[in-house]
Amino acid sequence: MGACAACLPELRLSTLPPPDADALAHSERLGALIRHEIVAGGGAIPFHRFMELCLYSPGLGYYSAGAAKFGEAGDFVTAPELGPLFAACVADAVAPVLQQLGPQAQVLELGGGSGAFAETALKRLLALDAVPDRYAILEPSADLRARQQLRLRERLNPLLFDLVEWLDAPPPQRWNGVLFANEVIDALPTPRFTLREGEVFEEHVVLAPDGGFVREDRPADPLLAAAVRHVERSLDERFADGYRSELLPQLPYWVQAVAGGLDAGAMLFVDYGYPRREYYQPQRSEGTLRAFRRHHVVADVFAAPGLQDITASVDFTALAEAGTQAGFDLAGYCTQASFLIGNGLEQRLQEAESRARGEAALQRLRQQARTLTMPDQMGERFQAMGFARDVEFGAAFLAGDLSWRL
Repeated sequence: MGACAACLPELRLSTLPPPDADALAHSERLGALIRHEIVAGGGAIPFHRFMELCLYSPGLGYYSAGAAKFGEAGDFVTAPELGPLFAACVADAVAPVLQQLGPQAQVLELGGGSGAFAETALKRLLALDAVPDRYAILEPSADLRARQQLRLRERLNPLLFDLVEWLDAPPPQRWNGVLFANEVIDALPTPRFTLREGEVFEEHVVLAPDGGFVREDRPADPLLAAAVRHVERSLDERFADGYRSELLPQLPYWVQAVAGGLDAGAMLFVDYGYPRREYYQPQRSEGTLRAFRRHHVVADVFAAPGLQDITASVDFTALAEAGTQAGFDLAGYCTQASFLIGNGLEQRLQEAESRARGEAALQRLRQQARTLTMPDQMGERFQAMGFARDVEFGAAFLAGDLSWRL
């Protein structure tokens, strides 16, 4: 998870406000844990494990600790945090699916952020007569879960709030409905690969003499090596020696895990990324990995563990493969701008403008729409991909389907 890199200035870490003493102490505790695991692992851990520890270590990881993540006081801004337009359009897109499935249809949101998306989506679904039987939020962070519960309890009417429940894992029972994930896949711990004399190596993390973290390449395991060769076949060319990037060979297993109980319904993923041929362009020879802190893009992902988000762009071709392998049909793929415009953005903006009080409020709404849709902001760098099983969902992508680019 993290804001679109194109929307933020890229500065060196030294230009950012230095963390305070408490934050530094927190980071040092997480750093000590990582160093201990490196030593226990024989002197190295795969990069994806380092990323997992940085983001999700209980009580210490970026998403597990209590610091603010979203909005002006945090490190990045996601589309739902900008205002209600994004979530209202998503609700318009999925409401027909919920109506097709009937009164027992459910919604599962992966990673609820601040709760802003759920708040707006439920209110909009109520207006559309498409309220789900249950709205579940799969949220592993106890801190974020508490923030979501507080927000939704305060801002939803009691009948809507009673529909919401929080999960630690995907529902074990069979269900019908809609699975939604905004900026989730970019935060999955990702392996990193490189090529040496045509052979696939995996990036690991080792200790520098001063106790810091540096990368070291080691021969890749068969799963990662096979995944790299699959991408090369898809691109119809080999990666050059020294080329370095990210690849998620576990993505099909992850999709199957989160959607395994979904019998009939739709899945919708919104994230930043590219189709495969653009993702692995020769000039992108260091991959897409980056970190966010205090609304700045940080190149050094090893710095300040626990205090910055670490993220990589999404290979949407890989996501399409994973969804179809899980037994779903690809419903559509388009830019975020096309998706929002095709699902009522203009109407939602007009409605919001009619309720706005004062010129400043109007300007905020219009800026929100511009940020969501302009090509040099979120409009094209973020994309939406939908999957369907036994429902019609393709209409949500008619405004600009780009499935041919996959």
